[in-house]
Order: sequence, then C-alpha cells, then structure tokens
Amino acid sequence: PALTAAEFPDGGVVPPAAGGPAAQEPKADGEAAGAAGGAPAAGPADRKSAGGAQSGDRKLQQMGFNTALAIGIHNFPEGLATFVATLADPTVGATLAVAIGVHNIPEGLCVALPIYYATGSRLKGFLWALLSGLSEPIGAFIGWLIIKASGEDMSQVVYGVLFGLVAGMMIMIVVLELLPTAYKYDPEDKLVTHSATLGMATMAASLCLFKI
Repeated sequence: PALTAAEFPDGGVVPPAAGGPAAQEPKADGEAAGAAGGAPAAGPADRKSAGGAQSGDRKLQQMGFNTALAIGIHNFPEGLATFVATLADPTVGATLAVAIGVHNIPEGLCVALPIYYATGSRLKGFLWALLSGLSEPIGAFIGWLIIKASGEDMSQVVYGVLFGLVAGMMIMIVVLELLPTAYKYDPEDKLVTHSATLGMATMAASLCLFKI
C-alpha cells in the first residue's frame, strides 16, 4: 500500500510510488550549502556589500590620517607663536594659549572620529589626535632653540608663508573630504549644516579671544 505524507516527518521526502525508492525534493544552492556547511554560502551581493564596507572604512581611515597630518603642520607655528608671545607678554601668551586650546577641540575630533569609525578602536582615534597635537609643544621647543641660538624671532614673512600654506591644506581637506563624507552619512542634511555652523561659531569664538 502507498504510504501517506504523515508517515514522513521530513517534508522534503516525497512518498514513494508502489515499491519505488523515496525521492528527495531538489534544494536550492543556498540550502544545499547550508546543509553541507551549516550556513548558506555568501552570494555575490553579500561579497560586494562586504567589499564596499571595507572600502568605505579605508577611505575614512585615510581621511583621518590626512587630517592629522594637516592639523599637525598647522599646530607647529601655533606652538611657536604662543611661545614667542609669552616671552613678550605673559598675559598675551596665556590668552593665546586658551584660544588655541579651545579650537583644538574640534580639530582633535576631526582626527579621532574618522579613525575610530574606520577601525572601531577608541585608542587609535585618541592616539592619532594626540599625535597631531604634539607638534605644538615641538614648535614651542624649536622657537626656544631659535631664540637661544640667534637672540631673534623668525621674520613675519615666514609666519605668513607657514599659516598660508596650512590654511590652503585645511580648506582642501574640508571641501574634498570632510564635508562630502559628512553628507554621505547624512544624505538628508538633518545635522551636517547645523553642525558645520556650530563648528564655525566655536572657531570664531576662539579667535575672538586673540583680540581680548
């Protein structure tokens, strides 16, 4: 007699014909891979998605490194200027140090956040931000060496060239890397414009301390 489907708890078995062997229903490729290896094989779409994520992480990490380099170069003349200003007038030097410290906060975030999101390591983000800020005391130390050796400060032309070069580097990083990446993660612009405005206000407030 023919067997009923109730006698086959595995729904994939087809009841045999009279005396014939049981036939297994064909399975899809993913199901076969799952039966053999315990999990369905990754398809082309999955591999493409994983590759895209890795590429995005590399771009974020590279952006963090570029920003760290530019800010490190930018901080060097600031440390030098703070040292020279403190020698001339300690009050002016203290005000300058506070102003630079305030605007170093968003600068450090620009370095640390891309590296953190690219690597998932808070320590790496912190260390790269710290490294970019170390150029300020190095600049102050070099200023001390220059004055000790020659008894004179660097010319104003040198300061102008240094700050001009750094300004160009920072603008290019903002226009070509920071803002496009921000809009990539906030395509509807719910936060980017407001955050950029807040950042500019913070920097403007720190620069106003130079005038006090």
